[in-house]
This record gives sequence, structure tokens and C-alpha cells, in this order.
Amino acid sequence: MTKKALLLFFPTYLFIISLSAQNPTVWRGDGTGVYHETGLLNEWPADGPEILWSFEELGDGHSSPVVANNTIYVSGMVEETGYVYALSQDGKLKWKAPYGKEFSESYPGARTSVVVDGDLLYMYSGLGELVCMNAANGEKKWSKNVLTELGGENITWGVTETVVIDGDLLYVTPGGKTNNVVALNRFNGNLVWSSPGKGEPSAYCTPLLVELPARKLLVTHTADHIIGLDAKTGDLLWDYPQTNRWKVHANTPVYYNGGLFCFSGYGQGGVKLSLSADGSSVGKAWTKTELDSRMGGIVLLDGYLYGSGDNAREWRCVNWETGEETYATKDIAKGVVIAADGKLYCYSERGELALVTANPKEFKVTGKTKVELGSAQHWAHPVINDGRLLVRHGNALIAYKIK
Repeated sequence: MTKKALLLFFPTYLFIISLSAQNPTVWRGDGTGVYHETGLLNEWPADGPEILWSFEELGDGHSSPVVANNTIYVSGMVEETGYVYALSQDGKLKWKAPYGKEFSESYPGARTSVVVDGDLLYMYSGLGELVCMNAANGEKKWSKNVLTELGGENITWGVTETVVIDGDLLYVTPGGKTNNVVALNRFNGNLVWSSPGKGEPSAYCTPLLVELPARKLLVTHTADHIIGLDAKTGDLLWDYPQTNRWKVHANTPVYYNGGLFCFSGYGQGGVKLSLSADGSSVGKAWTKTELDSRMGGIVLLDGYLYGSGDNAREWRCVNWETGEETYATKDIAKGVVIAADGKLYCYSERGELALVTANPKEFKVTGKTKVELGSAQHWAHPVINDGRLLVRHGNALIAYKIK
């Protein structure tokens, strides 16, 4: 995310664009989980990649870092208060600033990632507080509780949606009957449009923004449906049923070449939807029950989907066009996946960090280590930036040398 439970869902997340310093940061890199760095190590040393530095004072949380303004931003919770931490490129604290009370019940800690756009940053707490801050020092500009002010209701494990910014608009999902999905003016928090959607609670999902010739489309999961909205007007264009026993849909959909892959855990699995040319309707192309990642994301590389399951605990590779599975393996535990330079970076719920060749024929591990620093669950999505793999594990952020 740069240049850019159980049961958690860190979304945190998303645009289909290439990011530069003037563009907002996006969860999971450019939204796809595929980072565009090259020249990365094809194999790791026997004891794993070198740790360049670590910062071990983040408090509780499962969110990912973002990099902007030559600064690393990450959220964390200390004694029920959420903070944005700003770190230098060598892991030193520049400043930290509170953004409000955080979710301190089941699986406590900061859930969503910071979004930075120029001189402003945005943080959405697990309790629904949306805060705009000065990116240089953390000074608050405005705040709005989108649950209480827009008629939403929090969900079992706290909202985990990382907000999406496009131009002057900020998209977020209160999950109310009337204001189900909304667009706000990012400079003052004022409501620009509101959609009733399907009137369902939100579902831990960070939306996907898809730019088509006819329109921009905002795609997200709510409790029992995948929905597609016109990003300019908020009009609901289509919906498709998708549910599971806990109404948890934490993974941002994947878009490619007129197709959308939408997937969630607890055995629900994934469905590939075919979009009409103008984005106004969808049809089912294929389903894959075993691709049921709960919150670990998936990546699409050279026509193949790579990721792990939840109930189906194997790591899998599936053909994008046909849904045909090319391998399944339990070489490491289920978890999160990102990719770069023809390689998969897999971070398992057991703390295994593995380098895997992106080959549809086999799951070939070319490097492995154990994340020993940090606390609590191994759930955060890693980030690749400037030859480093940034891994957040609870109170620690660790920078590994991968180039």
C-alpha cells in the first residue's frame, strides 16, 4: 500500500489506477495486492530475509501501514484510544496523534488503514468515527461518526473498512437503511450523495472502484449481497446474493477485463461475475467454493488467481477464465497473500512468512521465516515499498530486506 475474525477484515480494501505521490494511498497497493517493484530477491537466506528495523510501540491493531510524503503511517490502539503513528523511513517515530476511541472488545485494536491524500490523512475507527487530519502533524481538521450521524449500526467485530478516495469524494459504508453507502466531500465531511443500497449492515469490506468507459463503478459487499453503484450518483445498478453464517465479507473484490471475482470465508467461497460493458448488470461466470479466504485477500497474476481458503485451508491456484483449479497445498497455514515481481508473499495465521514462485503448476517455496516480533494475531496485510517488506504484527512493524 504505497505509491500508491475469527474474523477480521482489514479492509481495510480501492482503485484500479497507478498511484503516484499526488494520488491517495490505497489498501493493498493499488487495490489489487500486486505491487510493481522489480529486482526483488528470488530466494531468501536460510534464516529468512534480513530485518532492517522494527518499531514495537504501536499498541493493539491489525491494520496495514501506508507510505506517503516520505513517511510511513500506521494506526494502533493504546488503552482504548486510537492513534495514527508517523514513522521515518528508518522506523523512527516522527509523531503520533489520537483520532478517538477505538474498538476494544473482541480482537481489540485499530482495524482500518490510514489513507493519505497530499497534505491530508483519513482514519476510520472500528466504532465508526471518521477523522480527517493534517498529514504533517496529525492535527484534526474535521470528524464525523458515520454510524450515529447517518443512521448506521456497528457490526459484531467493529467496522474495518478502509475508506476510498477519488478526487474530492470519500466513499464509506455506514450500513444504514437509508444511508447505506455514501459519498462525502473529503475536505469537510459533508454528504454529497447517499444510496440505500440493499439496506443491509456493512460487512467489513473495503470497496473497489472500477473505471469503465461508460462510468465509474463502486463495488462492495454488504451483509448478504455484492452491490454495484454508480460512483458519481450513488444509484444502485445491480446486486448479487452472497452470504455466510457470520455475514463477514472482508475481501475487496478483484476486477479484470470485464470480470469481478468476489469471495468470502466460512465455506461461502467465490463467484466470478461478468460485467456488462456499461457496468449496469452482471451475470455469473463460475463459482469456486474452496476459494473461501476469510480476510487474506487474493492476487491475480497472468491469468491465475492465487490465495488460501478458510474452511478449505489449502493454498490454491485457479484459472481466471474457467475457474479450473491447478493446485492445492497445505505447505503453510492459511493466511494473507500479496505479490510482486512474479512472486507471492504469503503471511500465515501462524506467523509463517513465505516467498513462493507465482507458478500455476506448483506452490514452490523459495524462502521462509517466522515472524517472532509483535503480538496477538497474524492478520495484517504486508506492504512492499522500496525493496522492503513491511509486516505489521500487533504492536510491531517490521521492515524486511527483500531486494
